[in-house]
Amino acid sequence: MPDFEIEKSFYNQGYSNICGVDEAGRGPLAGPVCAAAVILPLSCKIEGLDDSKKLSEKKREFLYDKIIEKAIAFSVCYASVAEIDSFNILNATYFAMNRAINSLSVTPDFCLIDGNRKPEGILYPCETVVKGDSKSCSIAAASILAKVSRDRLMLKYNNEYPEYNFAKHKGYGTKEHYEAIRKNGVCPIHRLTFLKNVY
Repeated sequence: MPDFEIEKSFYNQGYSNICGVDEAGRGPLAGPVCAAAVILPLSCKIEGLDDSKKLSEKKREFLYDKIIEKAIAFSVCYASVAEIDSFNILNATYFAMNRAINSLSVTPDFCLIDGNRKPEGILYPCETVVKGDSKSCSIAAASILAKVSRDRLMLKYNNEYPEYNFAKHKGYGTKEHYEAIRKNGVCPIHRLTFLKNVY
């Protein structure tokens, strides 16, 4: 389970507003990539906080409200399908992360980034944490905000494009989704660079 040990190690080095950053939606065939940044008080206790991938949808929704309630600051931002197709998914993910960090209502002085690559363009000192969403409470919180926010957006897209059933697979490459693309073609939220061999 994640804890605040990583955050505390940087707090002891003189940093006070330490934000966790994570993304959701790098792999799907449709929809934007989403990133969240969260600054939590180091005394914060949110029972059940964990990597979003290990949690049920119901649990993520419950924790989403708790995180927003207890966070010092939080932000959720996206990079569009057009940006993914133009600049590739890695760079688009960096765009989303930078937007989330820069949109925080409290300026961070250190960022903990899930993964093993430092995003280009971050204005603040930062450290990457491999599997950070299972180690750091701040990154775990960001993973939940990003996942829930993106899933909610895909539910809205489901109303616009019901023939793809985005409500079920959230844009990921399931058998049903590939079959829907072959039957209906692509829609405006499909990532064309992810579908070169499909249509």
